[in-house]
Amino acid sequence: MSASAATQPPANPAVPWRRIQLVELEDLPWFPAPWRDAGTSYLNLMVTVSGQASLLVPTLAEAVERSGATRIVDLCAGGGGPLPVLMRGLTERGLHVQAVVTDLYPNVPALNRVAEASEGLIRVETRPVDAANVPADLTGLRVIFNAFHHLPPPVAGSVLASAVKDGQPIVIMEVVERSAAQLIGMIFAPIMFVLTLPFLRPFRWSWLFWTFVIPVLPLFVFWDGVVSTLRIYSVGELRELVNRLDAPGWTWDIGQITMGKSPAKATYLVGIPPR
Repeated sequence: MSASAATQPPANPAVPWRRIQLVELEDLPWFPAPWRDAGTSYLNLMVTVSGQASLLVPTLAEAVERSGATRIVDLCAGGGGPLPVLMRGLTERGLHVQAVVTDLYPNVPALNRVAEASEGLIRVETRPVDAANVPADLTGLRVIFNAFHHLPPPVAGSVLASAVKDGQPIVIMEVVERSAAQLIGMIFAPIMFVLTLPFLRPFRWSWLFWTFVIPVLPLFVFWDGVVSTLRIYSVGELRELVNRLDAPGWTWDIGQITMGKSPAKATYLVGIPPR
């Protein structure tokens, strides 16, 4: 295994506490799909409107160029995530790649909406796809946006090991970091959810009941937001996962991206197999 020193900082950025593996409600198999869809639609809107997604394009574009990939396999895609913004960014840079969106619990209506608006760049995989056991026919640059924190270390390690075993490049990006400021900011998540509810797509009328009559959805967004913050992998923890892999010849870049004028930073991991 080799590591690229060019993009890795010399020291691990400090975090206030070790990662805590709590349970996000949307990870539970019994959690109602309409409620889960509300959460993923909310996250999609916030990442897109905030402009954070566009700031990830340069790192993803470099990974596409280095790997020579012509297809992106979006794992744990939820309702589509930042992929449409990223695909437009890649096209603007002259990188002509296509993408397939997958998830263990695919929100097919939301993903179809994303695909229909992509002018043929994105297609939907409707069968459930396990990020640690990707079907052999789904070759290409594997990406996980804002979802790697859902995986406990043994599973996270299995996802990376699966990419190595299959010889497929992988990119992991999280726009939320594990910090006290981020945790405090989650106090406002229920308010933001209520304000943005009319703009979530595809819209479900039942969301109004579960927001304004019985406020399940605002509380769900708050809880999962707090737990997400506590579960984000730090740069150092990502390196620990990589160091456990048997990956001769692979190049690993791990670091952070400044989110514009915000004090927050996105965390990324890029793994490129030998060519």
